[in-house]
Amino acid sequence: MVLFRTAAASLSLVITVVRLLLQPLEEPSRADTLSLAVIIGAYVSTVVVGIRLRREKAGRTDAWVQVLGDVVIATGLVYLSGGADSPLTFLYSLAVIGAAVVLDWRGALWAAAVGGLAFSGLVVVVRLMDRAPLGPMLTSRGLFVLGSNLLALGLIAVLAGYLSRQLSATGGALVAREADLRRLGRLQQQILSSMPSGLITCDGRGAVTYVNPAARGILQVDEVGTVGQPLESLLPGVSALAPRSPRGELMVGARGGRRRILGLSVTPLEGEHGALLIVFQDLTELRRMEEDLERSDRLASLGTLSAQLAHELRNPLAAMRGSAQLLAQETPRDGVVQKLTNILVRESDRLARLVEDFLRFARPPEPVRRPVPLDALLAETMDMLRADPLARDVRVEVAAQEKLTAAVDPDQLRQVLINLVRNGFQAAGPKGAVKVALARGEREAQIRVWDSAGSITQEMMGHLFEPFFTTRDGGTGLGLSTAHSIVRAHGGSIRVRSDPAEGTEFVVGLPL
Repeated sequence: MVLFRTAAASLSLVITVVRLLLQPLEEPSRADTLSLAVIIGAYVSTVVVGIRLRREKAGRTDAWVQVLGDVVIATGLVYLSGGADSPLTFLYSLAVIGAAVVLDWRGALWAAAVGGLAFSGLVVVVRLMDRAPLGPMLTSRGLFVLGSNLLALGLIAVLAGYLSRQLSATGGALVAREADLRRLGRLQQQILSSMPSGLITCDGRGAVTYVNPAARGILQVDEVGTVGQPLESLLPGVSALAPRSPRGELMVGARGGRRRILGLSVTPLEGEHGALLIVFQDLTELRRMEEDLERSDRLASLGTLSAQLAHELRNPLAAMRGSAQLLAQETPRDGVVQKLTNILVRESDRLARLVEDFLRFARPPEPVRRPVPLDALLAETMDMLRADPLARDVRVEVAAQEKLTAAVDPDQLRQVLINLVRNGFQAAGPKGAVKVALARGEREAQIRVWDSAGSITQEMMGHLFEPFFTTRDGGTGLGLSTAHSIVRAHGGSIRVRSDPAEGTEFVVGLPL
């Protein structure tokens, strides 16, 4: 209403000033001057009320003052423009409508009553000022003019009051509905932000429209620039999954090169053809745990079989070696027999060592645990391995971020380190690099052995810790199996990831 009054007063002021300027040779009439003063007064009162509203000081009294001011201004303009015959009598109607807006239906009725009294009084005053008798005003025409204006004000007051009540009720319901929508919006945003599953939506063109925080964390993407990207750039291959698929798995490569396994479901969104809702979870750790359990079960079965087989091989090997030695003693001057018996003894010793390694894998001795500074053990082992011929021309780096102590068997853990680091030396080769690091993980100490080769393929991962599985000439395939058994006996875990661009890393986790 303040804006409307300001616009109306400004427009009236401009029209009056332009009309006065178009009559430069004539003296402004008293009516023009008074009209200008009334308009300026209305303009000033409107500005004052507007300022009080901006300062939050305006109240119901200001509304009544504004409505009564509208009636006074209308009376003044009607008086200056012809009294009962004035074309501006509609200004009373505007005052009534304004009262219905800023007050209520009672204010509209009061404004109509005050306006009617003001108009009637104005007609009487004008007749008296013109020294005209009041009798002619009571004729049918005079009563018709007064009656029609008063009736119009009354009807407008009733109609404006009714519309004001309806507007108020509708506005209240709208405000309540908007509050409910805002509350639901906040609740929805809170649910989407706190849910552990990733959620992505896309439109019919395949452009991403929303990514919740869990999805950004799983895919390791930033919030800025994610919306608007093609869906395939975030989840390559998701378009091949049929909509409404109950469950599917997808292998994606997050930033940093780490592969992740996602279990996801794809659901069409209503309202736009081709729009999709994708909900997914990171199953990488779950699948790794399942593989560890399967590997442990498989290795346990192999261990039982291996122990029985090794036990059965030890006695024949001992008999063969003893027989070869006796044969060499009985025919010391026969060169051919001596050569053959030496071969038998040597190969028997080699098979015996292989059987011992096999037994160590199948039935590793119970670790004798004691508190051991892992950083000191790591440094001692690496100092020893630097003299290994395999370490020649290999860049070796040791990084112990902090001092950690764990209850381990130092001899067994040293054996694990030797197996992993020597495998790294052989994989990296000349001009390669091997890095060994010690760091604190979540409730565990982590020993990381990294080499620059990255030569382990996905097909090899499933058989990596199985006995006799090797890709190196002359290897027995028992080193990693033994290391796995030792780490599991300590209640820890051993994980591996390999990529040709980023190298291979074994992570040994030991409980703190």
